Amino acid sequence: MASDSLVSGLRRRPQLSEEVASILRHKIMTAELRPADPIRMDETAVELNVSVTPVREALLTLRGEGLVVSAPHRGYVVADLSRTDVEDIFWLQGEAAARIARRTAGMIGDEQLTNLVAANDRLRAAVDAGDVAAVTDAEFEFHRLHNRISGSTKLAWFLQSATRYTPDQMYAADPDWGRVTLDSHDRLIEAYRAGDPAAAAEAIRIQFSDGATRLIAHLETTDIWPPDNG
Repeated sequence: MASDSLVSGLRRRPQLSEEVASILRHKIMTAELRPADPIRMDETAVELNVSVTPVREALLTLRGEGLVVSAPHRGYVVADLSRTDVEDIFWLQGEAAARIARRTAGMIGDEQLTNLVAANDRLRAAVDAGDVAAVTDAEFEFHRLHNRISGSTKLAWFLQSATRYTPDQMYAADPDWGRVTLDSHDRLIEAYRAGDPAAAAEAIRIQFSDGATRLIAHLETTDIWPPDNG
């Protein structure tokens, strides 16, 4: 069954198909749904307390992303997910974020820097409180503020699209991830204060390389990958 934190709010939000896709994407990326597992529309609709229509639309979206495939007489099944896939997803995120950070280092103003510090303080408070929902929201807000500073609108859009594959709630529930993320943000802010583009890029990459390492470690506790096969 989907966790209450993922399912809560489905009735309140307008784009149900996007919400359903987000839940299924999280399940696939964390191996709660494993390669070759069927995803039955009727059962999923009942589980998430929605109609079949948004589930069908969500599965079409996920098929376009290569996360599910359509199988004759079986409907939709989960596609393969390799170590290389995970590494590539986070590499792409890290490189896009690093490019944005380098640009930001040359143009960030005092007020914008103050806003980033405040956003990081909110994240720190959420991590200290162990509030998973607040951690998720605060982390999103930090990067939303950050990505708007450089004016890299299209690159920020591609980065946001790539981060759809990040299982945010798995990370937000991990206090050690929270500490690493806060340290990455602190280093990024210090790099901006110093006007150091290279240090800013390196600081923000930490978060994405750490994310890849944690997700791969989690997936290795499941049986989706044969030994020595990525």
